[in-house]
Amino acid sequence: MEPAVPENIGSAARAINTMGFNDLRLVNPTNHLADKAKWLAHGSNSILENAKVFDRFDDAILDLDFIIGTTAKKRSSKYDYYTPEEARNLIDQKSGIISKVGIVFGREESGLKNEELACCDIASSIQLANPYPSINLAQSVMLFAYIFSDLKKYTNTNSKTSAGNPNLYNELKRETVEIIQFLDIKKRSNLHQRILERLATISEDDSHLFLSFAKKFKQKFE
Repeated sequence: MEPAVPENIGSAARAINTMGFNDLRLVNPTNHLADKAKWLAHGSNSILENAKVFDRFDDAILDLDFIIGTTAKKRSSKYDYYTPEEARNLIDQKSGIISKVGIVFGREESGLKNEELACCDIASSIQLANPYPSINLAQSVMLFAYIFSDLKKYTNTNSKTSAGNPNLYNELKRETVEIIQFLDIKKRSNLHQRILERLATISEDDSHLFLSFAKKFKQKFE
């Protein structure tokens, strides 16, 4: 989100490239093709050149099934905060019902806004032994990329994924939101946010169970 330092973008490109990723998305960035960015990318200029640039955060996450928002401090829009390892394990539990996962990093100075973090399924924070100075943006990208790198094993040819339904989690979210709206629970209410936040933590098996329940509930009132 709105990275202001070209060197950070170049270092982030290098970080994800070394860990086997290539999908870099930038929302209102500074010049990500500046020489300073390319110098720090060090062999990862293709990541910079192919980065997708967006004007709006909503557009950048439109095709994602599960979104992890990173934050250095607690925000009012989330109750639970997961370490990168815990977030990675949540993804592992959903490998058959999601296809695209995004990790969102905030601005160097102020991080993600509350409304941006609210759009994420879960929030993740890096536990620091010494909270100041905080970890640099590119260093955070490197740490998450390293921890999530072994999830590359879940490709379209993986038997676990191909046997599942990669759209199931999104379907479950849609059905749940419809029930929440039917019950007249306001979108910005704490209860609304809390329900969706807890929904993000359930396993693949439980997702099937709750989707069946949601559909039965809707049928009852149609």
